[in-house]
Amino acid sequence: MVKVNLRSQERYGGVLNAPHRAFLRSIGFSDEDIGKPLVAVVAAWSEAGPCNIHTLQLAVHVKEGVRRGGGGSPLTVPTIVVNDNIGMGTEGMRYSLVSREVIADTIEAQINAHAFDGFVGIGGCDKTTPGILMAMARLNIPAVYLYGGTAEPGFYGNLKLTIEDVHEAIGAYLAGKITEDELYEIEKRAHPTYGTCAGMFTANTMAAIAEALGMALPGSASPPATSARRVMYAVESGVALMNAMELGIKPRDVMTYEAFENAITVLMAMGGSTNAILHLLAIAHEAGGVKLTLEDFDRISKRTPYIASLRPGGDYVMADLDAVGGVPLVMLKLLKAGLLNGKVLTITGKTMEENLKNYKFPNVPHDHIVRDVSNPIKPWGGGIRILKGSLAPEGAVIKVAATELMRFEGRARPFNSEEEAFQAIRRGGEVRPGDVVVIRYEGPKGGPGMPEMLRVTAALVGGAGLGKDVALVTDGRFSGATRGFMVGHVAPEAAVGGR
Repeated sequence: MVKVNLRSQERYGGVLNAPHRAFLRSIGFSDEDIGKPLVAVVAAWSEAGPCNIHTLQLAVHVKEGVRRGGGGSPLTVPTIVVNDNIGMGTEGMRYSLVSREVIADTIEAQINAHAFDGFVGIGGCDKTTPGILMAMARLNIPAVYLYGGTAEPGFYGNLKLTIEDVHEAIGAYLAGKITEDELYEIEKRAHPTYGTCAGMFTANTMAAIAEALGMALPGSASPPATSARRVMYAVESGVALMNAMELGIKPRDVMTYEAFENAITVLMAMGGSTNAILHLLAIAHEAGGVKLTLEDFDRISKRTPYIASLRPGGDYVMADLDAVGGVPLVMLKLLKAGLLNGKVLTITGKTMEENLKNYKFPNVPHDHIVRDVSNPIKPWGGGIRILKGSLAPEGAVIKVAATELMRFEGRARPFNSEEEAFQAIRRGGEVRPGDVVVIRYEGPKGGPGMPEMLRVTAALVGGAGLGKDVALVTDGRFSGATRGFMVGHVAPEAAVGGR
């Protein structure tokens, strides 16, 4: 039996709570069930896309783990999903970032309204992981994060495909570089299984960060959604939650400032999505106000080598990383180099160092995917850098992992919306080599919603063939799949007086 104070007993115990118990009995609970810790399995579930279509199946296995791990009484509850790829380049993208807050709020409402004692949160598409982690930090009751898993890559001839290739193929089609039939074949093959986008885009980045924060089980970020190991981790996450409840471990015990430093270090080493900066700042705010700033990201980036060759900056996908050791392989290299704090507590009840020491790594070559710290992929530090200047006095971000350029000078080509810029690129000849495309009024207020701009960036790289000849600056966001000399998150945004 767990050794935690059960707030569920205040809701369901005693004579005066008979009406509350009556509703639990109506769904099949016995006296024994009512007397156990009440555990939620929060599934970010939706059939509107492949990323979260399977999370209800995973919830079944988590519930098995809860029962096996200490006699909890688990119930599955849902939260929403806004699928970023389906909304990309449309009005739907206005709802993407704000859905993160909706996810956190709906979890808070359900957990507190029903007096759950702890929960496992299952996420997938981009905003579900940060939304769930925000709720965990806010509620501060025992909790474990479980990722739904990446999709497997597709293949077209000898080309390994991700959804990034479809977006860039549209640009190539508009530029007359490929036929409609070729575009159709790429479309059919790019995302062949359920699960999240295959590269180190935002979903896989945030899964890696959940591990690096210590809120997910070691190695749980990388197995594909189709893997039997995904089921294994679901069961073990249920067991881990009951262990955390017995030990009295809560999210804020794990999500300390030092844990966020570890997460940023892993982000920089893996060349992850720029969206992680927004999400980590939001999670830190919920974690009792952990004082995380943009300066922390830049400080850590300057000392951290970029060592994981993962798309869009590299050549491999999450399933490839899984085959050689997953996120623990990256963290072990960083730990041995003194770049990771191994003393931080994790949700397992052990330190990060203890977790990595006990992790079973496959005995296979891995240098082609994850290099040693002494031999980084690029020589200038981490995969993301923070920029400041006359256009961005409050900061901006660039993923240097996804570009070969470290400096760009050219003519400003301003647009007042993403759609205006896309139509200019589509017409051809209006954006030329040497231009700096400036897209304004796409920030949190101006967008509204700070939309991602993969349609524009992919059109520049895949269609116009200007990835090395044009830069882009915007107060909006980028997809984790964006590559090229792209500067985003310019602050202050144009809608509140920025340039």
